[in-house]
Amino acid sequence: MILEHIRGPEDVKVLTRRQTDTLCEELHTFLLESVSKTGGHLASNLGAVELTVAIHRVFDTSRDRLVFDVGHQCYAHKALTGRLSQFSTLRQYGGLSGFPKPNESVHDAFVAGHASNSVSVALGMARARTLLGEDYAVLALIGDGALSGGLAYEGLNNAGASGEPLIVILNDNGMSISRNVGAMSQHLSQLRSKPAYYAFKKNYRQILLSNTAGKAVYRFNHRLKNGLKSAILPNATLFEDMGFTYLGPIDGHDEEEVERALEWARELNCPVLLHVRTVKGKGYAPAEREPGKWHGVGPFDVATGAIRPGGKSFSAVFGDAVCDLAAEDKRVCAITAAMTDGTGLDGFAARFPERFFDVGIAEAQAAAMAAGMAKQGLIPVFAVYSTFLQRAYDQLIHDTALSNLHVVFAVDRAGFVGADGETHHGIFDATFLSDIPNMTVLCPSSFAELRTMLRRAVFAIDGPVAIRYPRGGEEDYHDDRSDGAFAELRPGHDVTLCAYGMMVNSVLEAAELLEKEGVSARVLKVNCISPFRDADVRAAFAGTRNLIVAEECASVGCVGQRLAAILTEEGTPLEKLYLCNLGKRFPPHGGAKQLREAFGLGAKSIAVKTLEVLR
Repeated sequence: MILEHIRGPEDVKVLTRRQTDTLCEELHTFLLESVSKTGGHLASNLGAVELTVAIHRVFDTSRDRLVFDVGHQCYAHKALTGRLSQFSTLRQYGGLSGFPKPNESVHDAFVAGHASNSVSVALGMARARTLLGEDYAVLALIGDGALSGGLAYEGLNNAGASGEPLIVILNDNGMSISRNVGAMSQHLSQLRSKPAYYAFKKNYRQILLSNTAGKAVYRFNHRLKNGLKSAILPNATLFEDMGFTYLGPIDGHDEEEVERALEWARELNCPVLLHVRTVKGKGYAPAEREPGKWHGVGPFDVATGAIRPGGKSFSAVFGDAVCDLAAEDKRVCAITAAMTDGTGLDGFAARFPERFFDVGIAEAQAAAMAAGMAKQGLIPVFAVYSTFLQRAYDQLIHDTALSNLHVVFAVDRAGFVGADGETHHGIFDATFLSDIPNMTVLCPSSFAELRTMLRRAVFAIDGPVAIRYPRGGEEDYHDDRSDGAFAELRPGHDVTLCAYGMMVNSVLEAAELLEKEGVSARVLKVNCISPFRDADVRAAFAGTRNLIVAEECASVGCVGQRLAAILTEEGTPLEKLYLCNLGKRFPPHGGAKQLREAFGLGAKSIAVKTLEVLR
């Protein structure tokens, strides 16, 4: 077996042609078997095997900079850069990350997890190389899906105009860019991908532009050529207008052809866009048939393609509930940013296609569009992962809250998300949403509360409303105590344990542990974390002397700080106060319960800390 003898990219470079083809086959098999045990991003990684091998045959990623966009396709890269033996720990606490991480390897040039930034980052690296007088190649590997994000075009526009030598590899699996048609397209792409073509083109231009008659001939031929090129190679015109030399499209599963194209791209020494056509899920029939389903999966059976079933999730409950609301009121619309299945809106898309809008990886555009819809009388519900909503912060303030428009933000994956790690944990929305004037922020702790709060958000609350809920399913708390700003779940007189969302489960269990230690703990659940009305806070915390507030969020501006400030201003200062939160840290990947314990947010940790505070 060749793969097990690969210790680093230098071993890939010395393989024969036959050995290289065998390595690609072994990588496909390895990724399939490995991800079937740990779960992870499968279809995108299977589609990028030959491309990754070619990159490592041509470039030295310990020095040359390979910038992944999102990083969903980095598994083969990790396997070839000394991390093969760690794949049994993929996406597990303390194990191998599912995304590029510079602190894991010198071969990971830049952290990745969100889409559309790779070209901008690569351009920054290319400019640094030039200004510092250094010598290395810079590559950005971006999928066609990421080209639906506006930042990608901002980067392309600047990179093409810069003249900086860099290579943008467009990994096109047919989801966003139109197909090129016919044998003529293939013939022209092969012709245009040869350096000799560019030498001829340069000499031809110099000769014709040396006299008046030649200039006229050149202008006529140039217009004719561009017209034909636009008809046959529409993508080439787009990228060349931005200043790139366009190569392709080429077969991304022909490793030798990709390798040759990369060598040509490097020799051109200018901004180059290499268009590579691939198939998501390549080599595994179930993933090829349904690449969306097999994008990110849990453990599965390779032979049958049976994915281990999961329980009911908050996302699924949201999807069902928003369908019910849309059936009642034709003004209700649903918006997603390339996350139809992930946010539970697949059912809505099927039942109400005329009221469903997928804008691609463009959260800012989705939020601005939702504001326009609300201004004209619709009730838009924008379902978005917490970590991706960060990219629409300006639209939350400028386009939505400033005009007090009734947009409902269904904020999925709030709190710890588990295996995807630092780039995906929803630990900032609770604070940045609460800072926005006119914004109401609701926090259900159960499926029943999600249904109730979503109905209230859509039909009963004016202005912008965010309803934030976690990834996965319910834990122990199943009630619906969503009336009012606060709800007492358990009486007690020694200390008040306060939480919202899934942290309610931790503080309820902590109260039981404290009872065994002779401490009577009251449990108070926060239903609405913004706005806080002084009278509601004063009533809810009347008689409270000792307060512990537990949150899966960053510390600055957290709920505990705001509650303590209000109580102090109201003349009811606390004797003892402790805030359990994440501080100013980025939690790593790992299971949600593991992370809670690691960061002092598990039931036992909260109980121990409460005893320390009281005693």
